[in-house]
Amino acid sequence: MTSTRRPQVRRVLPDDEASWLAAYDPAQFPPFAVTADVVLLTVRDGVFSVLLVERGTHPFRGALSLPGGFVHADEDLDSAAVRKLERETGVRRDAAHVEQLGAFGAPGRDPRMRVVCVAYLVFAPDLEAPQPGKGTRSVRWVAVEQVDAPALAFDHDEVLAAGVERARAKLEYSPLATAFVGEVFTVAELRGVYEAVWGHPLDPRNFHRKVTGTPDFLVPVGRPAPVGPEGGRPAALFRRGPATSLRPAMLRPGRA
Repeated sequence: MTSTRRPQVRRVLPDDEASWLAAYDPAQFPPFAVTADVVLLTVRDGVFSVLLVERGTHPFRGALSLPGGFVHADEDLDSAAVRKLERETGVRRDAAHVEQLGAFGAPGRDPRMRVVCVAYLVFAPDLEAPQPGKGTRSVRWVAVEQVDAPALAFDHDEVLAAGVERARAKLEYSPLATAFVGEVFTVAELRGVYEAVWGHPLDPRNFHRKVTGTPDFLVPVGRPAPVGPEGGRPAALFRRGPATSLRPAMLRPGRA
């Protein structure tokens, strides 16, 4: 995903189509709006967490929701998502993995008018909670397992559930777990991501064998210098390899 706007290429319309469009009345259809909302997930102190904001305006004033807002008339969806991500969370686009999650458009999901939500899923390493932005009272990290989902504004309980399941599934077949750690990391740190996101402990030896044996998943970068005469042998360091998918997959406990 990129926030760079592409130049619009307009097709030259035949005369009959141009005449038809000139007479077209869009008011014959009910108006509706589009929002770009963000499911921002990270692992903080070993806990799988989501960023939630407390709404400072109606509707649902005082309720928790996912960060996001209306798409401007002159911007595309990706640009709107990046704008809301950076302004409401303080997370820069180049510091996170961002992908479109899906669209949510059930009638009545927003009491103001018909509003379609295009949700984006964002993964980033351990992040500090940002200051609340315009229209929000507070912003906080909440453990995914402790979110009071039915109390979230709009249908954000459904959006969050979809984002969490997408994250858990993608850890099985893609190297996306590396988006929750720094550029250089240990196998133990990576295992902590899997354990936090999946909510299950993993056998350290078996996990090490799997991730280091998966082609192009991890690239060794050596070991840090020992600390002191009795510092012991430090853990090996790795960075993400060129793989775009994991073969074989890293299946969740109970799915093997």
